[in-house]
Amino acid sequence: MKKLAQRFLSPEEKAQVEAAVGAAEKETSGEIVCLIQSASYHYPMANVIGATLLSLPLSLVLTPAIGGFFWIGTQNMWLFIGIFGLLFAAFYLLIDRIPALKRRFIARTELEEEVQEAAMTSFIHHGLYRTRDANGILIYISVFERKVWVLADRGIHAKVANGQWDGVVARITEGIRQKKAATAICEAVAEIGAVLKTHFPIKADDTNELRNVIVAG
Repeated sequence: MKKLAQRFLSPEEKAQVEAAVGAAEKETSGEIVCLIQSASYHYPMANVIGATLLSLPLSLVLTPAIGGFFWIGTQNMWLFIGIFGLLFAAFYLLIDRIPALKRRFIARTELEEEVQEAAMTSFIHHGLYRTRDANGILIYISVFERKVWVLADRGIHAKVANGQWDGVVARITEGIRQKKAATAICEAVAEIGAVLKTHFPIKADDTNELRNVIVAG
């Protein structure tokens, strides 16, 4: 999962998003940051649960096939344990390396909670709360979970309702699903920029306080 963020956008697409953020920020003193994260959490229990659920029934089938039909006994019990151990290790590694498979063993509520927590942590870690007018906004994209979260600082929050960003989240999520992530992100950035322009117009002494696009691990 470590390289999902690096593969999410091509260099050309990343440049398009950076240009979109730059264009939006020319019209507003607000700061827009697009953060692309490979995964919000590593979900170790998903590997364990998935490997167990896949290994156990297969072991029950393979043990009598290898040890004979009347396989219940001490010797074949050890055979069962051995087969289960080998299958468990194989499925554990397989699940860990295939994101689509791993997601099947993670509850939706857990995915939502981990993405929300990681987005809030990233907001603080990357200093979006330090802008001069408290008008930083984070577009947090977690590739493994296929989730998007938008967080606005208190200055924006005081003037713009949280529901304003629901359309932005939906636009990017749908773009990811259709494999048009870069286009969707650029459109979302333009939409955010238009909202910020209304409440935080550009100032004569405005400077770019934050990086436009961050590709995390």
